Amino acid sequence: MDKYQVIVKPLITEQGTHQATTLNAYAFEVNRKANKIEIKHAVEQIYSVKVKEVRTMNRKGKPKRRGYVQGHASNWKKAVVVLLDGHVIDLF
Repeated sequence: MDKYQVIVKPLITEQGTHQATTLNAYAFEVNRKANKIEIKHAVEQIYSVKVKEVRTMNRKGKPKRRGYVQGHASNWKKAVVVLLDGHVIDLF
């Protein structure tokens, strides 16, 4: 899998910015088929940093509604990447 197919987008949230400043951890939405090793290599190559740890979690899609039509958002995968000291990703 290509490194740009592994990482879908960075997640910029209030909790994510707090983790980035205090724990040096960054959150990304990743491909549901990607594993921790692929995520680690993709982040290291795209952002030119060294990754210490990768934590992943599968997130369930929320029910959506538009008028009478009910649907469901897709399930997705979230990865929290912890960087080594001295490495920073400038997302904000």
